[in-house]
Amino acid sequence: MSLGRDHYDTVRAVVARPSYFRLTTLSMIATNIWFWVGFIAFVLAMLALDLGVFNRRPHVVSPKEASIWTAVWVGLALLFAGGLLFFDGHHSALTFLTGYLIEESLSIDNIFVIVLIFQYFAVPAQYQHRVLFWGILGALVMRGLFIFLGTALLARFEWIIYIFGALLIVTGVRMAVKQDEEFDAEQNPIVKAARRVLPLTQDYRGKHFFVLENGRRYATPLLLVLLLVEATDLIFAVDSIPAIFGITRDPFLVFTSNIFAVLGLRSLYFLLASVVTKFWMLKYGLAVILTFVGTKMIIESWIHIPILLSLGVVLGLLAASIAGSLLWPQRVPATEGKTGSMFGKSGGP
Repeated sequence: MSLGRDHYDTVRAVVARPSYFRLTTLSMIATNIWFWVGFIAFVLAMLALDLGVFNRRPHVVSPKEASIWTAVWVGLALLFAGGLLFFDGHHSALTFLTGYLIEESLSIDNIFVIVLIFQYFAVPAQYQHRVLFWGILGALVMRGLFIFLGTALLARFEWIIYIFGALLIVTGVRMAVKQDEEFDAEQNPIVKAARRVLPLTQDYRGKHFFVLENGRRYATPLLLVLLLVEATDLIFAVDSIPAIFGITRDPFLVFTSNIFAVLGLRSLYFLLASVVTKFWMLKYGLAVILTFVGTKMIIESWIHIPILLSLGVVLGLLAASIAGSLLWPQRVPATEGKTGSMFGKSGGP
């Protein structure tokens, strides 16, 4: 087939499957291996610059530095959307932005729990970035595997889309009605297993996850914190990955929107950690968003919701919940020691 001049504008590989997947299309970019290679190379280069240049020495991340990096990551995401607009048209660009916005807003839930984990283990401020760096590196790998598995399952078993949709609706309802619960890391199965298996030092050893003392290798409490951060993201990914599949089945757009959201999580944490509990209405906005996306997945075979409308709904709900939190502050502040998580509970039981 000759693609001609329209190769960069409207080419789409239609998945020849019945019912729901009749409407599924793959962008030209998703079928070009060099776009995948280029994006992964970009991610690796940014991570190398982060750890090897900008954060070579452990330091306390100031609000100013966090603001700059947050602006950098958001700017890069918008620039990437501009590239999609140029190479593949407005539909891919809007789809990416919608997915990125959903994933970025859901990542705020991670921040609630990470704040409690760091407080519980009294992680020194200068080492928090190191934990988040390696935690997010693991999250990138796990989410990549989840997306690959989800794409393969949806291509093989079309009916799974309805399970994903139902899962999101249940999660949205649970998010709205579930109350915050006490956070006790010692009851977390990850911490219990680590304490049984790994010899641990009693306190921190600087920035190190492992140390060699008296001829024996010990793990430090910093490793426990890293394991909890990884487990937390794994649990949240179970809900956030289906949410992006509710917007698009294009694996490249699913992958890139997820990765950009995860990459910006570190700077967003340092920017919002001290004020995130003020946005008490955000959980209700996210609950409605998840319910909307889940419903969209279930009815898509019969009712098509345009991507521009989906983007408008997500933006409107986020703006309303944030504005409502600022206009009507919570009378009773969140109790210290509770997760504050939209899911009501941290990564433990």
